[in-house]
Amino acid sequence: MGFSPEGWGYDMLAATGMTVSVAISGFLAGGILGCLGAAATFSRFAALRFVAASYTTVLRGIPDLLVIYLFYFGSSSVISTVAAMFGTQGFVGAPAFLTGTLAIGVVSGAYQTQVLRGAVLALSKGEIEAGRAYGMPPFLLFRRIVLPQAARFAIPGIGNVWQLVLKESALISVIGLVELMRQAQIGAGSTRQPFSFYLTAAALYLTITFVSGRGFRIAEQRAMRGVRRAV
Repeated sequence: MGFSPEGWGYDMLAATGMTVSVAISGFLAGGILGCLGAAATFSRFAALRFVAASYTTVLRGIPDLLVIYLFYFGSSSVISTVAAMFGTQGFVGAPAFLTGTLAIGVVSGAYQTQVLRGAVLALSKGEIEAGRAYGMPPFLLFRRIVLPQAARFAIPGIGNVWQLVLKESALISVIGLVELMRQAQIGAGSTRQPFSFYLTAAALYLTITFVSGRGFRIAEQRAMRGVRRAV
């Protein structure tokens, strides 16, 4: 596991960077879907509420690996069909990074929807009613009262979703993306030293988890600082 030309150290670090990249991309995509889903759950239109409820129910009920397969083979089938129209025959695989990001984003978005919904429900109704009594328009009420406090309550749950996304990124190896788990499998198969490679992968995952978890804890402490002083 050294960093010599014969070692696997640089390959493992590069794969770690790929893991972080796909996890962050999927997490951000999920954040966008989560915000839209949470907003839909509070919509006055029943159709939007139904769509949001169906989205969170279905995506949280299907295994994550199955979602990845559906995205990969579904998009690959579409690409292959389009390619056949232009004379290219055979199976054309979808880009693994893009497919993995979308799959992780859709799954994490379902969880983030529920986290953000719970954060909004935790707000004091009196403060919202006071804002309305002052004549605040909906967008101003959201920006000054709802968003700052909902974000404060959502940080712990969002941190847990991030940990979930980080572990989900290991599943992307099944569609050919060489991230940390896949690189460990390649190294283990080439050297016949599986314990060393999987132990190194575990250490790298734990390092990412520790650093990012520490970042979320600091963010939570800073967000709750004013509340604690008020108390």
